[in-house]
Amino acid sequence: MGQEGSLRLSLLTIKALDQVEDYPIVVALADNGQPLNVEQSSRLLRLPVWDWHTVNTPPASEPLASITMCRQEAILQSISQRNAAFFEAEANKLEGWAEDLKVGLAREIKELDRQIREARRAATAAPTRQEKLDAQKHVKSLEAHRNTRRRALFDAQDDIDNHHEQLIADIEGKLGQKTTLQELFSLRWKII
Repeated sequence: MGQEGSLRLSLLTIKALDQVEDYPIVVALADNGQPLNVEQSSRLLRLPVWDWHTVNTPPASEPLASITMCRQEAILQSISQRNAAFFEAEANKLEGWAEDLKVGLAREIKELDRQIREARRAATAAPTRQEKLDAQKHVKSLEAHRNTRRRALFDAQDDIDNHHEQLIADIEGKLGQKTTLQELFSLRWKII
């Protein structure tokens, strides 16, 4: 009670990757030089106004600008940490998916190799020429399937690389963000 000071409301706008995020920044400073924290500054805006009149002397702008810049940096740091956590989570998901895919395909190829060995043994042990021919056709069919699965493994690795490149491009886009700070209003306050 009895304190007075200055308040500024600014709007921080961040544009990145076709997304726009707005953050209001409320800063207040008592005339004794004591800055109010974020909660106290915001609460000043919710208090009822008993006496409203235009003041010819503008609020002290340099200290308010300094506090605004500090809060802006804190918001940008928070967004940077959020983006880093997002990148880490997406990279981990991508790595997990890639590993599962590679292990599954490698296991399938190994099983096909085993089936091919058994089919070759069966072909050499076949008693008639027709059975040998049928067994050789089965071996060729298994080999073709194994080659298809090998190509699928390489294609999957290329797909993983493409996903990783896209993830990096998204992060670069977020790093290339455009920020604007617009002062909405400044005022003098007094609590009575």
